[in-house]
Amino acid sequence: MSYGSQAADRLKDKIILITGASAGIGKATALELALAGNGQIKLILTARRKEKLDELLSELQLKYPNIKVLTVSLDVSKLDTIGPFVSGLPQEFADVDVLINNAGLALGRDEIGTILPEDIQGMFQTNVLGLITLTQAIIPIFKKKNSGDIVNLGSIAGRDPYPGGGIYCPTKAAVKSFSHVLRKELISTRIRVLEVDPGNVETEFSNTRFKGDLAKAKAVYANTEPLVAEDISELIVFALTRKQNTVIAEQLVFSSNQASAFHLFRDPDPAL
Repeated sequence: MSYGSQAADRLKDKIILITGASAGIGKATALELALAGNGQIKLILTARRKEKLDELLSELQLKYPNIKVLTVSLDVSKLDTIGPFVSGLPQEFADVDVLINNAGLALGRDEIGTILPEDIQGMFQTNVLGLITLTQAIIPIFKKKNSGDIVNLGSIAGRDPYPGGGIYCPTKAAVKSFSHVLRKELISTRIRVLEVDPGNVETEFSNTRFKGDLAKAKAVYANTEPLVAEDISELIVFALTRKQNTVIAEQLVFSSNQASAFHLFRDPDPAL
């Protein structure tokens, strides 16, 4: 996707923090922001896999020699590490302008009554408590300068719960509710709250959900043409590069073969 000079001007020199940036939508968003900003931005990239972040760092620096990138190993489910992470940011990266809460986790499709306690805890810690804790740590920075953007990655699951999503769906519903409250509380400020709710997107996310069972992960997308991470990253960057008085509060995003969490067309013979 190509971006005009206005988008580059609006991103110029901004400090952008992305969680879950080692793969999928987070990685794609980092690359898309660098493209839209012509490399004149500062990225704080966090995830559990530091080695993947450093690979992305090398890729970005090769394309954009002037870009500034800080990579930090951060597991948002470990709540007690979030405060020290924010307070310990180097001065060059401390005055964050944009927070992209992308880190998320889905584990299994077990029915209620059979869900592992550790899976329940893992999803709530990452999708809800980690997101809220990091947002609370960043909000004072935004309020001090009366500006900033928060992008929360939700899901169709937060709008349209489905069997097998007894924990994941409520976590994403919580993200939606939190975003609504935050937007209303910040109405007297110049801080924007943006939410993106993807439908069927093929990334490493399903591999994690099915705990490495690649056959189960691929079956989710069988005989469909799902979205990919870049489709979502383009929408995130589009929302962030609108005029400051324009808030794209919610984006519900489907592939053309999907109409809800359950309404998914599968071509019986995709070769035809």
